Amino acid sequence: METKLVSSLAKVFPDEICNATEISSVNCLKNERASFQIVMRSDADMRLAVGTDCKFLTLYQVRFVPAGLTAPDDRDDYFIRNAEPGDYPDVLIPSDGTLTLKKGEWQSLWCEFAPNGEMAPGSHTITITVGDEKIPVAIQIADASFGEQSLMCTHWFHTDCLASYYDIEIFSDDYWRIVENFMRDAVRHGINMILTPLFTPPLDTEVGGERPTVQLIDVKKHGYTYTFGFEKLKKWVELANKCGVKYFELSHLFTQWGAKHAPKVMAQTSTGYRRIFGWETNAHSQGYENFLRQLAPELTAFLNENGLRDRCCFHASDEPNLKDYFSYKKSAKLMQELFGDFKRIDALSEFSFYRNGLIDYPVTGIASIEKFAGKVPELWTYYCCGPYKESMPNRFVAMPSLRSRILGFLMYQYDVKGFLHWGYNFYYTQYSKRKVDPFTETDAGGAFSSGDAFVVYPAKDGTPYASLRLKVFYEAIQDFEALRLLEAKIGRDKTLAVLNDGLDKPLTVRSYPHSEEWLLAKRSEINNLLAI
Repeated sequence: METKLVSSLAKVFPDEICNATEISSVNCLKNERASFQIVMRSDADMRLAVGTDCKFLTLYQVRFVPAGLTAPDDRDDYFIRNAEPGDYPDVLIPSDGTLTLKKGEWQSLWCEFAPNGEMAPGSHTITITVGDEKIPVAIQIADASFGEQSLMCTHWFHTDCLASYYDIEIFSDDYWRIVENFMRDAVRHGINMILTPLFTPPLDTEVGGERPTVQLIDVKKHGYTYTFGFEKLKKWVELANKCGVKYFELSHLFTQWGAKHAPKVMAQTSTGYRRIFGWETNAHSQGYENFLRQLAPELTAFLNENGLRDRCCFHASDEPNLKDYFSYKKSAKLMQELFGDFKRIDALSEFSFYRNGLIDYPVTGIASIEKFAGKVPELWTYYCCGPYKESMPNRFVAMPSLRSRILGFLMYQYDVKGFLHWGYNFYYTQYSKRKVDPFTETDAGGAFSSGDAFVVYPAKDGTPYASLRLKVFYEAIQDFEALRLLEAKIGRDKTLAVLNDGLDKPLTVRSYPHSEEWLLAKRSEINNLLAI
């Protein structure tokens, strides 16, 4: 049997010669999580026992998923397998203690090492057993530790998708159990801000359609007067606190792409429980404004009473553009009046929205980051369906893993404070017209490049399986935090000099080494400096 030790950046295919560069050791800080892979090939079919003598090591089987739409036709060439449709490695399933090899095919065993600060700094050797073969792995632990994560990070958390996939009643005991499982896993992978559905989020919804109701604020309508109940919202906040969530991202109070309508709002009325606002409601109507004006003082009081004033942010509308300027402006001005003491963030890429005072903290698409860098008080960025050109970072299944992990270095280069992505677990087609099985349909019905809509897969028991893309994304966060740690030690200018040393020009989102060896060597250099 042939075996190789390779990094987490390799994507291994059974029918392709494994040309991934072998690594000699794994480097990490005392409380870092470091992933690597053992790839192997046999001359015969066999089923082998796998295990380890290290209690800090978790082993995963790597499962393939089909990618129909890998990227638009005008993509760049920084993809693997020429971005052809087919099966790509992505799902990580905790090992059951066995590994099946097929004659002549490469197979990967994903390994995650998490010493949790319980191993002394220095050199160690751990052993992984595959059948009769014992594979030693050298570990180098630098004498430094991460503090609390400084990056604010959200991947939108879609609880209606969980309810739809598992066919459970929203707000049932099973709902809360599964939400907790997925929320806890999100936090474990650096997602410290959670999308909180005050009302059913008006996101990725067909005009005139609606998503299942996940509204956390109970509403009673008495003519033109409203009363509000916050019991579900309080339960959500307590659960999130229990899971380690630090920040709350309150769902959008106006519809996506222009702030032209109200979100779906359900209420108890004299004629029963029904929708009182939605696509039929002009965002700037007197009725909806009256509703928000009555909500604002009570919601503000709830946030203050629960210690959330400095832990939450509000949204108006997602991704408005210039043609939506005046509609967004009206919504933004009302938000400023009603919730001006809170942070307000929105994903947008037109600088004029910020320049004209409509948004406090714009979340810019990564392709537009230069427009905002150095000009806003707190730089946020995001990527989604694009970019897929000019080598910019993203997380599609057909992209090299380095294209995702480079994000950590780039966020430090641009002094980013927050990162947003729209899909932690979006298990619907575009516009939420139907649910999908993410194990068999990874491109939202052919609308989004495979891997764009989610980074976790729903296991049968109501827990999530991580994707290798999520593990690599978390490694990018750790790269970012390592640079922040070094900055605290030697200053930002010197840290930037270390990061860019040896390059012809400083890193940009469009220009960085497409080299696994460079990234791993740079991170090792950073660790060595932290340990001095």
